[in-house]
Amino acid sequence: MKQLVKLERYFLIGHIFAMVFGLAGLLLVVPHPEVIAGLGPIGQKAFGLSMSGGGVINILLGAAAVAIYAYRTLGLKPWLTFMIPAMILSLGSELLGTSTGFPFGEYGYLSGLGYKVAGLVPFTIPFSWFYMGFVCYLLARAGIDASLKTANGVWLRSILGVVLGAILLTSWDFALDPAMSQTASPFWHFGDIGSFFGTPYRNFAGWLATGGLFMTVAALFWKKTPINLSRQQLGFPLIVYISNIAFSAFMTVFGVGLWIPVILTLVFGVLPAVILWWMASSAPTPITVDSTENTELAQLQTNKVPVAPVGALPK
Repeated sequence: MKQLVKLERYFLIGHIFAMVFGLAGLLLVVPHPEVIAGLGPIGQKAFGLSMSGGGVINILLGAAAVAIYAYRTLGLKPWLTFMIPAMILSLGSELLGTSTGFPFGEYGYLSGLGYKVAGLVPFTIPFSWFYMGFVCYLLARAGIDASLKTANGVWLRSILGVVLGAILLTSWDFALDPAMSQTASPFWHFGDIGSFFGTPYRNFAGWLATGGLFMTVAALFWKKTPINLSRQQLGFPLIVYISNIAFSAFMTVFGVGLWIPVILTLVFGVLPAVILWWMASSAPTPITVDSTENTELAQLQTNKVPVAPVGALPK
C-alpha cells in the first residue's frame, strides 16, 4: 500500500508539473514566435513534441493518480463502477456532440490531445471526464454523507451528491472552455460563437447532463456505500480539482483576457468544493444503521445455513 501511495503522489506531482509546463509554453512561448526561432532546430523540435504530447501526458497522469487514489481509498469495485461508466458515457456524449451538435452545440476538436476516436474525439477526453468527475462527485458525496449520517437518507445523499458533483464539474468548464478554445494554440473550437464569452449556453447544459448521467450510474452502484472520508483523506481530490481550475483560470485570464468566467468558477466551483471538504469530519466516522437493518442482521446471524453434503458451495 505504501508503494501505491508513493506512485499516486508521483503521478499527481507529474500532473501538476505538466500543467505548469503547459502554461509556460502556451502563455510565454507560443505567442512569441521569436522565442521559438531562438531555440534552434533541436529546441524547436523538442518544443513541438512537448506541445503535441503535453496535453496527452497531462491528462493520463491525472487519470492515473486519481485511479490509484480511488482504488486505494475506496476499493476496486467503487473505482471501476465509477471509471467505466464515466469513460463510456462521456465518450458517447462527445461522439454524439461532435457529429450532431447535441448536447454541447456545434464544436470540433483540433490537434494536441492525442489520437481521435472515429476521427472526432481525442482518446484522452474520456480520461479527463473520469478523473475530474470522480473528484467532484467524491467531494460532494463526502460532504453530504458527513451531514446525513443515518442510513434512511441513502437516496437523498445520492441525489444531492449527483447534483452537487455535476455543478462542481460544470463550474470548471466556465473557465476551461474560453481557455482551450480561444488561446493562441486552441485545442477545440465552436461552430457558432456563443453568448457566454464565445461558448454557447447549451454547452453547459451538456456538461450538467453528461456529468449527472455517469454520476447517477455511480450512485446506483454506491448507494449502500457511505463515503466516510476525513478532510485529510479528501485533500487529494481537492488538490486535483483546484489545480486543474488554476490551470484553466490562468489560461483564461492571461491568455484570453477574461475575468468573469474565472470568477464564476471560483464562486460556483472552488468555494462549494472547499465548503464540502470542510463539512467532512476530521476523522472517518461510521454511518448510523437503523433498527430495521439491525433486526435483519440479527436474523441472518441466528439462522442456520444448510451445508451441501458434497462439493463446494455455489458462489
